[in-house]
Amino acid sequence: MNSIKTFNKYRYLLFSLVGRDLKVKYRRSILGIVWSILNPLMMMVVITTVFSQLFRFPIPNFHLYYLTGSLIYNFISEATTGSLTSVLGASSLIKKVYIPKYIFPLQKCLFAFVNLLFSLSAVVIVMLFTPGVVVTPTILLFWVPLVYALIFSIGLSFLLSSMTIFFRDVIHLYGVFLVAWMYATPIIYPIGSVPPLVQMIMKLNPMYYFVTYFREVVLYDTIPGIRFNLVCAFVSFAMLFIGALVFKKTQDKFIMHI
Repeated sequence: MNSIKTFNKYRYLLFSLVGRDLKVKYRRSILGIVWSILNPLMMMVVITTVFSQLFRFPIPNFHLYYLTGSLIYNFISEATTGSLTSVLGASSLIKKVYIPKYIFPLQKCLFAFVNLLFSLSAVVIVMLFTPGVVVTPTILLFWVPLVYALIFSIGLSFLLSSMTIFFRDVIHLYGVFLVAWMYATPIIYPIGSVPPLVQMIMKLNPMYYFVTYFREVVLYDTIPGIRFNLVCAFVSFAMLFIGALVFKKTQDKFIMHI
């Protein structure tokens, strides 16, 4: 109950910080928030051009296949990367006034989620202009994998931001990890193109489930079953529990290291 009261007390600060991040990101930009739509579209054009010529994976509408996968990956990447140094970056404020420290990684996750919501317009635009692609009512479930990914990102952000306070090397190592994580997720290739043993290992990757879920409801007019939903829910809430627990246990020591 105390945690809920504290959150309610500072929720306006949280929303103000998210709004500030949006203004700072697009300040002095002519197109402003339109870049949230243009960036995934331009990356889709580049990746589709390169990979359609080099590898020629047997994937119908490869451009949409890539776009739907990259949006989920980019969201988790942006949310967690921003959260890495979120507490460190707010050190001067933390030393002056009391603010729940979890506000700062949570702020970065919500900021990335808002960007993701704008970027979804890119998927709609591409689908409307792709011959043979039919928009079905199943697409209305697009928000389910996004919520799973958000919960997972918040938990991972709590964990990473607390680790960074004590081990600055995490900042550098995580950048390398993100590159490996991208290639370990079927974003630019079908999972069927790798050996069965590798497929089994890849299915231990949480992002595989979020990306697959999103593609199923958006591209393939398929609603994942209960088992798939349970896996997504377990992965998301397990990460949230672990991250929140680590953050809570270590946050009182932050002041001595920031």
